[in-house]
Amino acid sequence: MKRGYHHGNLRQALVEAALELIAAQGPTGFTLSEAAKAADVTPAAVYRHFTGRDDLLAEVARQGYEIFAALMEFAFNNGKPSALAAFEATGRAYLAFARKYPGHYMAMFEAGLNLSAHPDLAPVAQKARDVLERAADHLSQHLPADKRPPARMFSAHIWALSHGVVELFMRGAPGQKSPFAPEDLLETGIGIYLRGLGLLPPDR
Repeated sequence: MKRGYHHGNLRQALVEAALELIAAQGPTGFTLSEAAKAADVTPAAVYRHFTGRDDLLAEVARQGYEIFAALMEFAFNNGKPSALAAFEATGRAYLAFARKYPGHYMAMFEAGLNLSAHPDLAPVAQKARDVLERAADHLSQHLPADKRPPARMFSAHIWALSHGVVELFMRGAPGQKSPFAPEDLLETGIGIYLRGLGLLPPDR
């Protein structure tokens, strides 16, 4: 028997159902009716909380960004034990998040959501980027102000590198099997990039 409108915490039950469907069928491979069925409620009950599948995906993504930002903040650890270690830790946190929370990750980065269409999503998405920018800023403080690369720029480059490692070598893209562990690929890539910017001495 369907529980309809009387389901306790229906909103979160639908999020959990969506996460299972995303893992099985991808972020755009299911309907809102399927999410209702998986949560054991009537389709009509779903519309009390979500206007459509994108609205449900946006809530999954919002919760994912909250988890992601918390993991990044924990990894950064206020720049300890060193600016370099903290910066590298945020990169590893990106990979750890994608591995541990694949459903959230896909909703955030593979569902094609328009952040401007979901006002609650953009601010929380920015939280994790802010952590990486702070980590980048700490890393460049030893350089004279006129010789520092913009923290926003090189944190964005590292974000792109991290994302590329996840998509190509960690999430099983066809034909992209790497002989190297994703963490090793990311760490060496970060090292080469930072040396190229003059943020690390050549022997580091």
